[in-house]
Amino acid sequence: MHVPVVAVILPVGILFFTTGLIVNLIQMICYCLVRPISKNLYRRIIRVALELLWLELVWLFDWWAGIKRSGCLGSALAVMKKSSKFLPVIGWSMWFAEYLFLERSWAKDESTIKLGIQRLRDYPLPFWLALFVEGTRFTQAKLLAAQEYATSTGLPVPRNVLIPRTKGFVSAVNNMRSFVPAVYDITIAIPKNSPPPTMLRIFKGQPSAVQVHIKRHLMNELPEKDEDVAQWCRDVFVAKDALLDKHKCDDKFSDQECHDAGKPIKSLLVVISWVSLLFVGFVKFILYFPLPTSWKGFAFSIVCFGVVTILMQILIRFTQSEHSTPAAKVVPIKTNKAQQSQAEARNNKQD
Repeated sequence: MHVPVVAVILPVGILFFTTGLIVNLIQMICYCLVRPISKNLYRRIIRVALELLWLELVWLFDWWAGIKRSGCLGSALAVMKKSSKFLPVIGWSMWFAEYLFLERSWAKDESTIKLGIQRLRDYPLPFWLALFVEGTRFTQAKLLAAQEYATSTGLPVPRNVLIPRTKGFVSAVNNMRSFVPAVYDITIAIPKNSPPPTMLRIFKGQPSAVQVHIKRHLMNELPEKDEDVAQWCRDVFVAKDALLDKHKCDDKFSDQECHDAGKPIKSLLVVISWVSLLFVGFVKFILYFPLPTSWKGFAFSIVCFGVVTILMQILIRFTQSEHSTPAAKVVPIKTNKAQQSQAEARNNKQD
């Protein structure tokens, strides 16, 4: 790793993990003292605390790295794999915020999804629940496996997406129908002239661009039967595949003008406030406890820097895991045009 990257990772890591531990402490105290008394009050406090942490990442993306993207999620939850909750700071914050964690075993995950969504029925604030229907990250090797599976089962052969795992989506729809108004189909693509935004590029302050296409489907317009909901989901992914084909050719999703969300001032103010708070606290600590000026304090500081560096490496490697999978050569496979056209026609009727 180059020195400039380390020079950025250390201060950013110290800021993020120190403030993150403060947020985790607030979450833990509220979980023990506030949640037993009032779940709604607990959720409101957790939302504010979590926003103070997430806005640091927004600042890192928008202000430091200069990534052009659309907005932030606000009061957002997500369905994640179980190992995510063990990530320092981020995973712990997700657990306190009532994210749903799956084990990729339907026998266990079915009840997790059902109970997790039922808990959100009385959520006191508007929220987003992100569900990654593919169930895993996209790699060329996984795309090849999806193409082979589609060929063997007669499904439309994907070119840019994986085949959706519909069980979780069907369960989510069934349990959210009564209190969630809509499903948002989100497609993300990187323009040809922009490198993909990785954690290392972000820390280096190297800009990237991300284009997001969002399509809204009213919940009451979705089919009622489970098998029809599953087919609706597969049709959406066929249309999504065609949309990504168009993006590859035109370098944009449509002829409509892209909206630049700009750089949110709120995230900058939050980071400035955190830095000021930590600086004042550090100065007072030095004045009252001159430990850092001794050799023991110096050794303690080195250990702290080492721990922060290791934690940041864990975070970076976690976000880049599976991206290092050797790219398999994807062989051209003829797509079932009739199935694709039928799915796109169904999807276009819902526009």
